[in-house]
Parts: sequence; structure tokens; C-alpha cells
Amino acid sequence: MPATIGAASADTEPAMPTTMELFLGFLGLGMMAFGGALPLAHRMLVERRRWLSEEEFTEMLGLCQFLPGGNMINMSVAVGMRFRGVRGGIAGLLGLIAVPSMVVVLLGMLYERYQNDPLVAHLFAGLAAAAAGLLVAMAIKIVRQLRGSLPMLIVAAICFCAIALLRLPLLWTMLAMTPVSIFIVKIGKRVRK
Repeated sequence: MPATIGAASADTEPAMPTTMELFLGFLGLGMMAFGGALPLAHRMLVERRRWLSEEEFTEMLGLCQFLPGGNMINMSVAVGMRFRGVRGGIAGLLGLIAVPSMVVVLLGMLYERYQNDPLVAHLFAGLAAAAAGLLVAMAIKIVRQLRGSLPMLIVAAICFCAIALLRLPLLWTMLAMTPVSIFIVKIGKRVRK
């Protein structure tokens, strides 16, 4: 029986996705992931299609958060380029933004017309709460990857406190903590050898 592309068993490598599979994978993600794409991206990339391992996803997400722009936009380009170069990056990006772009334009038109309706305000409050819940779920999954490394948990806690509690700018926090985390990983690899 031929292996399904992107759905490898535990003992085989997943097949490299085609440009069309990258487009369709991120198109499906873009259709489902309004306001909280990271948990769904993790499910698609790591659990369902197995294009990335847990460690690769976490590392790529860290890079995508450091780069300017939206995390998921960066992730779609990075994953696409990893497998299919520039064409894959474009396919991933277009797949991710196609449906949401159309929906945002339509919602913007509706909002312009009904913005003073109290039900619309309640709708947006509910959407914000759902997005926050998805973000917390993704944070928990990422922290699980760090549980074996106390120094990296400390770096994550420092970043959280700096951004969430002290309200320091993300850029300055990342610029300060990225070299620290690189140093910790480098030292950790030397100790394991």
C-alpha cells in the first residue's frame, strides 16, 4: 500500500510535500485559523502531516517570532522554502492568506455598516476570548518541549515577565534574550558531548 504523502508512520520519513501540497496545507490552515493559528499550525505541520518534528517546529517558531511580521506568515514562508525553495515559500504564503484576506475584506464591509450595533461589539469580545484561549494552549505545548531544560525554562520565564508583566518592547526583549538562549544551547551541547 503506498504511503500517504505527509503522513508517515513512526519508522519512515515523511515524503517531501509538493508545491501544491504546501499551498493546500496552508490554505486549509488559513480557512480554519482566525486569531489563533499556532495550535492549528502545530497540529497540521507536526501531528497530521509530519512535515516537521516537535523540535523543528519549536525552533522554526522561535525564528519566525524573532523576524519582523506575523508569526504564521513567516512560518508559511519558512516551511515552504525549506521544502520547495522560493516557489514553496510563495505557495505557503498564498495558501495561508487567500481565504482570510477575502474574509477580512467582507467583514470590514459589514463592520463599516453595523459597527454601532451592540451585538457586533459582543461578537468581537467573544472572538478575542477564544483567540486568547488558543494562544495559551499553544504556549503550554511549547513549554512542554522545554521541560527537560531548566535554563531554557528560565529564559522563557524571563521573556514572559519582561513582555507580559513589565511591558517591555518585544524587539528589545528578543534582542537581549536571543544571544543568551543561543549561549545556553551551545553550552548544553558541549556538556552532553
